[in-house]
Amino acid sequence: MRHDEQVRLIKELCAQIDGGTTVDAGGFRRLPTSDYTDPALAEREWQEFFLNGPQCVGLSGDLPEPGSFLTNNDLGLPILATRDHEGTLKAFVNSCRHRGAVVETEERGTKQRFACPFHGWVYDGGGALVGLPKAEHFGAVDSACLGLRPLPAEERHGLLFVHPDPHGTINLDHLLGEWFNDEFPTWHFDELQVLTRDAYEIVSNWKLAMDTFGETYHFSVLHRNTLFNGFHGNVQCYAEHEHLHRMILCKREIDAMRLLPEEDWDITVAGLPVYWIFPNVILMPFEPGCFLVRTYPDRHDPTRHLSRVGFYVKPGLGENDPEVKALLSTLAEKFAEIIRDEDYVMSASQQTAANAGALDYIIFGRNEPALHHYHNTYRTMLGIEELPLHDAETVTAITPD
Repeated sequence: MRHDEQVRLIKELCAQIDGGTTVDAGGFRRLPTSDYTDPALAEREWQEFFLNGPQCVGLSGDLPEPGSFLTNNDLGLPILATRDHEGTLKAFVNSCRHRGAVVETEERGTKQRFACPFHGWVYDGGGALVGLPKAEHFGAVDSACLGLRPLPAEERHGLLFVHPDPHGTINLDHLLGEWFNDEFPTWHFDELQVLTRDAYEIVSNWKLAMDTFGETYHFSVLHRNTLFNGFHGNVQCYAEHEHLHRMILCKREIDAMRLLPEEDWDITVAGLPVYWIFPNVILMPFEPGCFLVRTYPDRHDPTRHLSRVGFYVKPGLGENDPEVKALLSTLAEKFAEIIRDEDYVMSASQQTAANAGALDYIIFGRNEPALHHYHNTYRTMLGIEELPLHDAETVTAITPD
């Protein structure tokens, strides 16, 4: 992030602290609780957002060198992503062209060849068929036509994108927009290395998981013994453009940093940037590196989802210092535990009430603009009427009878 933008945002946070204010959406919105339970809506989301669009499968550090690979089964389709011998991201349907068995069963690693465990057909990192036992049984084999089926893949700003449809297209100019395409290079995500990875299967709709990152109003209550020790609750910067939005959470370290000359101000000391990559990705850069959070629906149950949380650090950080590495690992574990044991516990609690149909609506307050924007964005993309903004003075004025 450019330094002049950092200074502007830090001043905005300081003004909110001094004035006892926060961002204001200008009114309230009501969301039908059925948005978290409706199987028909869930199927539309699955088709439109997860099967018909590019998916972030990790950061560049997940494929650190030529020969690296990772597999992904979160979209129903088995995916194999590789970094070929030239260092280029490739992606394939992870299915042998002989009888369709999954070729690579490991989650990640480094290999020059991938051998199908069924009959031993072998493919290289570029997906080409390079080994066929007893080839004479198949006649004149055109191996060029029997490589792993390719999937569209693109690497940009240190993020890895794969489209699960072999005929799909990836348009990162649109997905990331001019805004993120301009700002992401300043974070050097492409240099980060993987430190930890976690995966949680949670009894809540995937959007409820995304909602937990959409405001800091809850910090003083839910996180009173954890995050609230390091963050000012209900203080944030917020900006949006089309389907993109970004929040800046406010750290307590801003109180000391604001006394320094402006040239020494650092947004990662004063705050925590939170980027939302539609539909299911949260990217949070901070001093040592960044967190990447991805949520995936359960295709068959709208009341469940899978969350993947990865922590990436700057190159060499803690590499030769066990104490630093241990400290970073502890930081990653604590943050992931807060998401799992506090935020997602509340998501499951919300899901319980939604499942019961006890409430027709929930409310997004004036201080929760990210939730207004996120839910109206996905509704617009599905051709559903946007949630209207109620400018009433009190929330009771818009509560249904």
